[in-house]
Amino acid sequence: MSSSLFRTATALSLLASASLAQAHMPYVLPTQFDIGKGDHITVQSAFAEDAFMPEVAMRDAPFHLVGPDGRDLPTGPVTHLRDLTVFEAAIPADGTYRVTSGQRAGRKGKMFKVGNDWKMGGEADQPAGAVQVEVQSMTLADAYVTRGQTTDAALKPIGQALEIQAITHPNAITSGADANFVLLFDGKPLAGADLTLFRSAGLYDGRKVVAQIKSDASGRFSVKPEDAGTYLILVRHRGAAPAGSETPYRSYTYTLTFDAA
Repeated sequence: MSSSLFRTATALSLLASASLAQAHMPYVLPTQFDIGKGDHITVQSAFAEDAFMPEVAMRDAPFHLVGPDGRDLPTGPVTHLRDLTVFEAAIPADGTYRVTSGQRAGRKGKMFKVGNDWKMGGEADQPAGAVQVEVQSMTLADAYVTRGQTTDAALKPIGQALEIQAITHPNAITSGADANFVLLFDGKPLAGADLTLFRSAGLYDGRKVVAQIKSDASGRFSVKPEDAGTYLILVRHRGAAPAGSETPYRSYTYTLTFDAA
């Protein structure tokens, strides 16, 4: 078996297990973040262990755009390859657009819960005092692109599940300067959460992880990309699922992709 086929088979096996939400991160990656006067973008999306290294296509995701007026816009036809998903989207007017996977409900699995600590079923023997619970993975991946001048309507939080609100406009981030954000869960600040900043160039120079950050008491945090390039912020959160959900608990994963000039 070739190395590429082996990686694909391994990734598919991992996705079929209950550890999907723990081992893999979702992402969306547009070909451009500042499109000038262009009229469309091409986007790739996948699940990956390393940021921007596609392993498994993101199927069943409600991909769409949020336009400069805050309204949802459709994408063009979505093509699912084995390793990644690809689509084009029209950018018909000036302003900033959110490119999003939409909230995707994933597989269900077992986890052990001890107070605020969680372990995947199968990672270890059941810890003393642990309760085994059923959990469903929920994933959301965002990026922002701008045609002409930046606008803010597409940055408005959804107010549901796990998400990052940009205080510094994502298409105005520059290397060597702080970019500020607020971490939200169901529209409210989420304090004390661990976030990881990855850089695409790290796949080549061995510095994949730029920083480990924790949100403050008001959910705020900042990142400082030292080099120009493409970055990804990853955050996970587990908690009780909304009433009527398929499982009593959910494991949320969110990523935000941006480009630092």
